[in-house]
Amino acid sequence: MCPGNDESAGKRRSGKTGKGNKWLRATLTEAANAATRTKGSYLAAQYQRLRGRRGHSKAVTAVGHSILTATWHMLQNGELYSDLGGDYFIRQNPDRITKRLVRQLEALGHCVTLEPREVAA
Repeated sequence: MCPGNDESAGKRRSGKTGKGNKWLRATLTEAANAATRTKGSYLAAQYQRLRGRRGHSKAVTAVGHSILTATWHMLQNGELYSDLGGDYFIRQNPDRITKRLVRQLEALGHCVTLEPREVAA
């Protein structure tokens, strides 16, 4: 489930995932498919973010890799899994999301004016 990163002198070659345990790969793929259907989870948000650009298969493989990485860290450090939340990627860069949504509305023919909302303390 580990993605390849074969690059030398600025030239990128195949990034295809290597051969590995087929039983582990099938289990991680099934777990990733289940995780993508979980509402409000980091893994579901990661899948949605990647699916638009890469497609279903590559997005599921990436989520499976994230599950494997998280499992390794939990076993290595003795920690419990803490989900980052479904809004993790939105919290990282809210301005980028705002700009994208404004562009989409303008492409649909709407005139968009943004005003900051007053936050009650």
